[in-house]
Amino acid sequence: MILKKKNKKEKTNNCLPYVIVGKQSIEKAISQFKKRVKNAEILKELKDRQHYVKPSVERRERKKLRLRRIKTNNDSF
Repeated sequence: MILKKKNKKEKTNNCLPYVIVGKQSIEKAISQFKKRVKNAEILKELKDRQHYVKPSVERRERKKLRLRRIKTNNDSF
């Protein structure tokens, strides 16, 4: 029996966003759908998957982002 380790990047929510139009206008339904897609971060994931990023490069980018956030938080005081 082989146990598979869970990848940290795996999303637990695999359902796609949807909107039931019903009696509301189409424009309102479209705006709700856009908001749900944005909150689900589907477009961000598509952008990230356009090309392969080596794990070392990904760690480096996360470290740069973390340091930048620390620097901006410390400058505000």
